[in-house]
Amino acid sequence: MNEPPLPVLSPARRPSESAPVQAAPVPVQQVPVQRVVPLRHPGRWLVSVLVVVLVAQFAHGLVTNPFYQWDRFQYWFARPVITGGLLVTLEVTALSAVLGLAGGVLLALARMSKSLVLRAVAWSYVWLFRSVPLIVVLLILYNFSALYRTLSLGVPFGPGLVHFRESTLATDLVVATVGLSLNEAAYASEVVRAGLLSVDQGQHEAAAALGLPRRHQFVRIVLPQALRTIVPSYVNQLIGLIKSTSLVFYVSLLDLFGQVQSMGSTYPGDVVPLLMVATVWYVILTSVVSVAQFSVERHYARGTSR
Repeated sequence: MNEPPLPVLSPARRPSESAPVQAAPVPVQQVPVQRVVPLRHPGRWLVSVLVVVLVAQFAHGLVTNPFYQWDRFQYWFARPVITGGLLVTLEVTALSAVLGLAGGVLLALARMSKSLVLRAVAWSYVWLFRSVPLIVVLLILYNFSALYRTLSLGVPFGPGLVHFRESTLATDLVVATVGLSLNEAAYASEVVRAGLLSVDQGQHEAAAALGLPRRHQFVRIVLPQALRTIVPSYVNQLIGLIKSTSLVFYVSLLDLFGQVQSMGSTYPGDVVPLLMVATVWYVILTSVVSVAQFSVERHYARGTSR
């Protein structure tokens, strides 16, 4: 026969032992939600509204003012005489930019040379052309034949071997290009010098430790790193150079502004639309350079910005 299972007895509790007492729940206080009120800027809103009103009023005046003569603006905008002057502006700008940058590199190297003579001459050049207005430089070059009618190549302080007349050599295009290049080289030299000085000294020491010649140190190591600073800054200089080409009208070179001035003298009633034509073309040229500047800055900023 199967016996029934024995009952399981729980151990007796001692008198000092008692059952655990559960703590009463603490009521949680509800913190009232506070809404964050943004800081108000009434002055900013007032200035913004004022600017919008002024811009709208200016745009309304451009459209409704009959003196702008937008029909004549459309007539003159792409005329061959205007586009011909535009091509002259582009030609002078391109030549002056290349020659000015080349001269700026030479001046920057002279400024950083160990030769006292080179440093003094380069500093004097930069000081002079940054002090004299560009229009004065152009007018001096335009009247250079009054100072030297004949130029020659030969022995210094001795007889000349090759002679030529200054008036036949210095055409209007040459005078304008040389004047702009001389002025641009003074400013470009400071841009190039700042870029070269931005290269860490440790790069020069590492190149010298590798035993590279001085020319290879400059071309292969220093210059590529300096271009990160030089190129964006010099592209910004081109914007000023484009606008400076409007001064070549005073040396009888009919660029964009020169053609506008000439047509304005021939057609006095179209002075305003012709000036608007020049304004729009200069805005287009500088905008194209600005877009190129943005691309160049983004290209050379790779690896340096996050």
